[in-house]
Amino acid sequence: MITVRYFAAAAEAAGVDGEELAAGTAAQVRTAMAERHPALGAVLGRCALLADGVRVEGDEPVPDGLTLDVLPPFAGG
Repeated sequence: MITVRYFAAAAEAAGVDGEELAAGTAAQVRTAMAERHPALGAVLGRCALLADGVRVEGDEPVPDGLTLDVLPPFAGG
């Protein structure tokens, strides 16, 4: 299992700040998040996934025990 932490608009869309999900590739985890939280699908495509601080995409693995942060784009100023 991995620990998923949602931030800002991703947390709002998911309705939770965090949860546990099965490990897999970044793409598999994205799919699992969208299936579990349908409203998250509108935001998730713009979000960066950071596995223990390192960006992961597509077929890159997200192994058991890691923390995955879901970060939507932030406006700065």
